[in-house]
Amino acid sequence: MHTSASPDTSAPPAGAAADAGLPLPQRYHAIVVVALGVTLAVLDSAIANVALPTIARHLRASAAGSIWIVNAYQLSVTISLLPLASLGDRIGYRRVYLGGLALFTLASLGCALSTSLPMLALARMIQGLGAAGVMSVNTALVRMIYPRQHLGRGVAINAMVVAIASALGPTIASGVLSVASWPWLFAVNVPIGVAAFALGVRALPVNPPHRAPYDYLSAVMNALVFGLVIFAVDGLGHGERRALVAGELIAAAVIGWFFVRRQLTQPAPLLPVDLLRIPVFALSIGTSVCSFCAQMLAFVSLPFLLQETLGLSQVQTGLLMTPWPLVIVGAAPLAGVLSDRYPAGMLGGIGLTLFAAGLLSLATLGANPTAFDICWRMALCGAGFGTFQSPNNRQMLSAAPRERSGGASGMLGTARLTGQTLGAAFVALIFGVAPQHGPTIALYLAAAFAIVAAVVSMMRLMPGSVARA
Repeated sequence: MHTSASPDTSAPPAGAAADAGLPLPQRYHAIVVVALGVTLAVLDSAIANVALPTIARHLRASAAGSIWIVNAYQLSVTISLLPLASLGDRIGYRRVYLGGLALFTLASLGCALSTSLPMLALARMIQGLGAAGVMSVNTALVRMIYPRQHLGRGVAINAMVVAIASALGPTIASGVLSVASWPWLFAVNVPIGVAAFALGVRALPVNPPHRAPYDYLSAVMNALVFGLVIFAVDGLGHGERRALVAGELIAAAVIGWFFVRRQLTQPAPLLPVDLLRIPVFALSIGTSVCSFCAQMLAFVSLPFLLQETLGLSQVQTGLLMTPWPLVIVGAAPLAGVLSDRYPAGMLGGIGLTLFAAGLLSLATLGANPTAFDICWRMALCGAGFGTFQSPNNRQMLSAAPRERSGGASGMLGTARLTGQTLGAAFVALIFGVAPQHGPTIALYLAAAFAIVAAVVSMMRLMPGSVARA
């Protein structure tokens, strides 16, 4: 294997060479490309929320209609993750990643040039499809970029990038809007996307493609199932008629039943049921869904607790919630290094126990807490979540056969989105049933989900759940 970046260094890895990762400095260039793509995808999910009122006023759109600026992006990402991950297994992760990055960059220009709400929503949907191309295979690429013994570090960089982008999203959006108009929120993506694409062409590795026929019917069924579930959850939170919500969920269940039955007959299924038969992979997915559900329960309910219950301002709320993502930035790399030496089940169990303790401490916050009282609780949540995330992601990747890295990567993102969607739905239900004590109840439920996640994580230490790598 070459010791410097050259056209040959992106040749398909095989045998023992696949476990060696990319040579230096190509490895650094490749991880920069992955980090830039993930940053753009995560940032654009976060900044649109802050800019919604401004964009709605400029485009003369209603508040309810403007929500589609966010929903179009999220819907497109969610329904596309697994199909694009499956495509990556067949034609190569590099192609899917670069194609997604190029589409995202072009759609960002379309967003910046939009003059109406329908035009912007369409551009956002295309942008979400591009983001799904990036997010569906980014961890599969990390597995190829890093040597097997340092895989945890590569996964930790991904987790750290996501945490930083999530934390800085609102701040960046506010900063851009203070000096420029809203189209610049999307226009700034263009030069970064072009630079990342140019570097990616030179640095990203190539995996041997599998020329199995692509299952287009499964891709359509996947989109219908996830799309109907998202519409139902969104309708539940916005007071839609119960009959319509129930109909959407029933339709999703019926299509989902046929979808799963079809996957059981496929040699490399789009919904990776073959990977879910691996006990440690299934347990890692369960851990991820429960933990992200807990995270979203807390993220949505905490601003209501701090502002409506404790009477704090929006600025104070933002500052007091900052320790959570900031501590993740520090905890994720450390956990990644530890995951190369210690079992993910143990690290995840410890981290999620700390996470549950932090959530319980927030749920039992007194009537007149000091800033320190709030900050150390937020930091404890961040430390716990950061300790769990990198080892869990590493376990999911290493448990899957190398040729199914795309399916594992897609499932990783799908588990996160599923947990977040469930968390948001639970908050809507709780606030509808008990609005006065909603935030506190939501935090108690979040702690319960974190405890369940800790138990599921520790189950991976049982002899019967040994990973297959």
